[in-house]
Amino acid sequence: MRLTDVRPLLDDPHGTYAALREAGPVHRVPGTDGRPAWLVTRYEDVREALADPRLSLDKRHAAPGNYAGMSLPPALDANLLNMDPPDHTRIRRLVVKAFTPGRVEKLRAPVRRTADALLDAVEPHGSADLIAAYAGPLPIAVMCDLLGVPQDDRPDFRSWTDTLVAPDPARPEAAKQAVAHMIRFLTRLLAAKRAAPDDDLLSDLIAVRDDEDGGRLSEDELTSLAFLLLFGGYENVVHLIGNSVLALLDHPEVLTSLRKDPDGLSAVVEEVNRWDGPVPLAIRRFPVEDVEIGGVTVPAGETVLLSLASANRDPGRFPDPDRLDLQRRGLSGHLSLGHGIHYCLGAALGRMEAETALAALLDRFGELELAVPRDRLTWRPTMRARGLISLPVRWISSRRTGF
Repeated sequence: MRLTDVRPLLDDPHGTYAALREAGPVHRVPGTDGRPAWLVTRYEDVREALADPRLSLDKRHAAPGNYAGMSLPPALDANLLNMDPPDHTRIRRLVVKAFTPGRVEKLRAPVRRTADALLDAVEPHGSADLIAAYAGPLPIAVMCDLLGVPQDDRPDFRSWTDTLVAPDPARPEAAKQAVAHMIRFLTRLLAAKRAAPDDDLLSDLIAVRDDEDGGRLSEDELTSLAFLLLFGGYENVVHLIGNSVLALLDHPEVLTSLRKDPDGLSAVVEEVNRWDGPVPLAIRRFPVEDVEIGGVTVPAGETVLLSLASANRDPGRFPDPDRLDLQRRGLSGHLSLGHGIHYCLGAALGRMEAETALAALLDRFGELELAVPRDRLTWRPTMRARGLISLPVRWISSRRTGF
């Protein structure tokens, strides 16, 4: 099977990935930047490649003229998604303690309070776009609280982030303007935190940057890390919440069983991550030497795309992979959060946010349904993310179920 454009992967991603997977383990396809790339489709190959040190995240290993992804200034580009060891190891070590399961669990009650407040605002209306009114505001509030971003700045930050997540081809200048706004915002925020440190993660990172040891974190790395934490901690969780709600609405039998067994929420989040996760592709890689993947030799410097979405529905790893199954064995074996040294830094936080968001929603509304025909829902037109543009829902009745 040969892809000449990305439309099949946008219109029918899982069906297209299944056909590609059946046809072979590695395919030449149009990449996310419009240039040719190598797409890896099968579970074992993807898992192995995710941890292969010969596949670099550093764009300096891209062959000249081979990669044309979004160009960010150094103040935003010096982040973990563009780094290999030892720089990746050094920077990740500075921030990983903020995202341990124990620390994340302490945030569950504040996250629930934020979720309840958002639902308080929409409950009287009887209906809402769940993305705009709930799934979007919740994770941005969580990350802004964690980093110490003032309330007044949050709407602007969300607007800039949305522009970068789904750039409008008709307005190419909008993405550049959003980047410029983002840099100015982060520069001002860092200056304010330096002048008046607070009890937040950003103040802690500034202290690391400015301590007597020096050299542990450059100013560009500090700014880029703040950008990555805000950006990454927002987009993926929005889509995970939205995709989870839609999955439950599409599978009423699962929703019914979940109401009887609230402990099943963690299984819902884990299985939706596998079945229709928010990150279809891992961050692009560049071989530092010719690399054989699935029997195919990929030349050094060319772009490699690892399809997490395809790997997660590989029948060689997951029996009956197209079925949403909360009793699935090996539920945590999916690759949506990565594998190896680049495993998602905020995995525990994202899981907790999604679980809490679903618990609050189902506790509040005893009957929830789509407010538009199913075929009118639209997905973001990008290979980089799997998420709904909007999710209009309504509640026939409201009740406290004790969920």
